[in-house]
Parts: sequence; C-alpha cells; structure tokens
Amino acid sequence: MVALTMESTGLPHPRWRVPILGDVLGVSPHRAIQDSWTMSRRLGPIFERRALGHRFVLVSGVDLVAELSDETRFAKHVAPGVEALRGIGGDALFTAYNHEKNWARAHALLTPAFTRSAMRSYHAVMCDVASDLVGYWNRSAGRPVDVVEDMIKVAFETVGRAGLGHSFGSFDRASAHPARAAMARSLVHAQRRTLRNVPGLRRIAYGFADRRNAADLAFLHDSIDEIIRARVRSGPAPDTDLLEIMLDAARRDDPNRLDRDNIRYQALTFLLAGHETTAALLAFALHYLSQDPELYASARAEVDAVWGSGTPEFEQVPKLRLLRRIVDETLRLWPPVPAFAREARTDTVLGGRYSMQAGDWVVVLVLALHRDPVWGDDPDRFDPDRFLPDRIRLRPPHVYKPFGTGARACIGRQFAVHEAVLVLGTILREYDLVPDPGYRLRIHERLSLSPAGLSLTPRPRRPSGPA
Repeated sequence: MVALTMESTGLPHPRWRVPILGDVLGVSPHRAIQDSWTMSRRLGPIFERRALGHRFVLVSGVDLVAELSDETRFAKHVAPGVEALRGIGGDALFTAYNHEKNWARAHALLTPAFTRSAMRSYHAVMCDVASDLVGYWNRSAGRPVDVVEDMIKVAFETVGRAGLGHSFGSFDRASAHPARAAMARSLVHAQRRTLRNVPGLRRIAYGFADRRNAADLAFLHDSIDEIIRARVRSGPAPDTDLLEIMLDAARRDDPNRLDRDNIRYQALTFLLAGHETTAALLAFALHYLSQDPELYASARAEVDAVWGSGTPEFEQVPKLRLLRRIVDETLRLWPPVPAFAREARTDTVLGGRYSMQAGDWVVVLVLALHRDPVWGDDPDRFDPDRFLPDRIRLRPPHVYKPFGTGARACIGRQFAVHEAVLVLGTILREYDLVPDPGYRLRIHERLSLSPAGLSLTPRPRRPSGPA
C-alpha cells in the first residue's frame, strides 16, 4: 500500500493532538466514521486525522468529491479497512488492487449479471426469501424481533440462493448460520486490527485473535469450496446464477475465466458485501417507517394499489415510487458504505490547492457528503421527497454516492435496490410494525453502519393481506 504523502499545508485537524497516539482524545474506535462526520462539521470539507502512526485525509465537500470522481485523474484505493478484508475477499471485486488482473476479468464477466434486466432472473428467489421471512415472523407470535439480525437472514439467504444456488437454511435456525457467524467474527477482527493496530504490540495484542481468525477464514474457504465442488459434480445448473456464470467461463476457456481460488473469493465477496449492506439498508428503512405512521400508511397504500394480494411480478417492483424514494433517502442518511478511498493516478492538485503525488489517497466521507447543505434545510431529517424528480435535477451530480463511484463502484447496486424494495413492500403489506417507545437510534459500525439494538414487533395486518 502506498503511504499517504499529501502535503498537510493548510489542512485543518482536531485540537488536542497527542504525540505518537495522534487525534485520539474524545473519539472512540467503535465510532471512527461517526467521529469523523462530527469533525467534518467543525473542520470543513477537507481535514486530516492522525491515529497510532497513521494519517488520513478526509474529504466531504461536493466540489472536491466531484474532482475525485473523475476517473481520468483518480481511481479506487484499497484503504486499510478494506485491505484487512483480503483474507475473505482476496483479489475479488471489492478487495482487489487496481493492478490485479482478476478484478478486470471478473468485472467484465459479471457486470451483465447485475444489470436491471438481469434482475428478472433473481426476482423469484427474492420473492421466496421474502415469503420465508413472513413465515418466520408469523411464528414469532407477536413478540419483538431483532430487526438487524432478521434482515441479515433475508440478505444472506438471498445472496446464497440467487448467487450460488445454495440455501443456508437461515430461517430454520434461531442463531446465525456458522458461515455467517464466522464471517461476522472476521469482520470484527479486521476492524479491530485496522483501528487498534498499535506498532510494536501487534503480536502480543492479537496473537490469540489472529489464530481464531485464521480458523474462521479456513472454515469460510472450506464452506464455499464445498458449494463449488457440489456444483461441479452436479453439472451446469438449469438456472444461470453468478456461480454458474463463473464456472461456465472456466469450462469454455473464456478470456475472462477465473481460477478456482478467485471464484471462491468472488463468492465470499457476494456474501460479504451483498448481505451486510442490504441488511443495514432494510433495518434503517424499517426504523424510519415505524417512526412515521403517516408515511407507513402512504407506502402501504402504494403497495396495495400496485401489487394487490398476489405475489408481485417483476415489473411491479419499480412501480413502487414512494418506496423507492424511501430506499434512496435511507441510503442518503445512512449509506451502507459510509466512506471510500480514492488515489491519484498521476501528480495532480485537488481543489486548486492541495498537491497530490501519484498514489496519494484520500477518504471520501460519504456520511458527511450526504449531509452537505445542498440537500436543503435540516439535512439530518429523513425526508423521501428529497428524491422527487424535480429536486434531483436541482442538485449537483456528485452529491449522492451510496455505492461508491467510478469503475469500481458496487456492481450489485441494482440487485440491492430491487431486493430492498421487494422486501419492504412485502413487510408493509403483511404487518403493522410496533416500535419500542423507548428506543433511540444508535449506530453500530462494522463494514457498514446499522441501527444498534433495534427491535420491532410485527403484528399481522390480516391473515390474507389486503382485501
């Protein structure tokens, strides 16, 4: 990884900087993104943070982000937090370095599988998983449910079935599937290794944790390898999924074929990125809907009018325009990937002032960008009408980045949005959601942001849906 050498002349930074430790007073390793967001409000659209020998430059100003989105000048940078996940993702789409050949091959091979038209082939699976959630919640007999955990079940199962042709039986167990549990532990380990990596104390502080993480990674690799072996033994799948696309390219000796190790890494990446982010999106959206009875009623009325009582058709999902605005506004307030890094392709000057050498990188703080004043008064308020067409046209083009930017932006964004609208529509049609009156939104940080401790009580609206 190229070290950041961007000149600090004129860059604001937090007060009370401590030698060696850096800007650690008043901040928490559990709230690194939220603390940076708070600092951005005081320090402005570009500032620096130092921690445990590491230096980060954070950017959230619309004009600066527009420059950083220029693919001729800047590219994705694999920042330390993402690099720490290479044990799971290797050189797959999310964690690959730009120079690694398998990234470009996978992108060319898999991009057609994530287009809007390709969603049709995944729609039935998404409907089945949403139906499984309904059955799971009906068995809860009106008790409060752990919203984040249940949305993880939905998202993990959807990716498993639609992407790998494999069910993890997520709704047949009270606890997390062992593969999901191992992945969750690896995420926590990667975060801690990134944020608490004290020089000189790594082996002492992380010896046991590193060994346990190695065991978790080995289990994940073995689990996915067995899914791949089973597919190879059974022959080509009748329904094309992501795994079949990759295996078929290998069978045909396609120029973009991937080796078996990389197919495993891609599969793990689909599970990792595809369930963490979508689950968080669903949980946040359900929180805001449960807090606004009028919005809930309006969104439900739209679902009733468009879907009726049967299984929704593929074409009916994008017709839920209010629900899509709710999804978009949720992504604005709590983007599933709250920050991403960009590096200079050549020597350049950012904002006409900040010199960057080739390889220098900065962090785009999406959480702060999405609260820029261009969003209007009170940008912290949840307001789906911000995404009415007329209001979208009035905003700068680079102020909304929930899925990253450029060639390395999230390849599965269409998949995630279709799934989110479908699942939310199903819940609205089937349930009244009763919030805990004492709950106040708290944010949990991992790969993505999610609402901590969120529970809701789903009460069946009526046995057979709308009349």
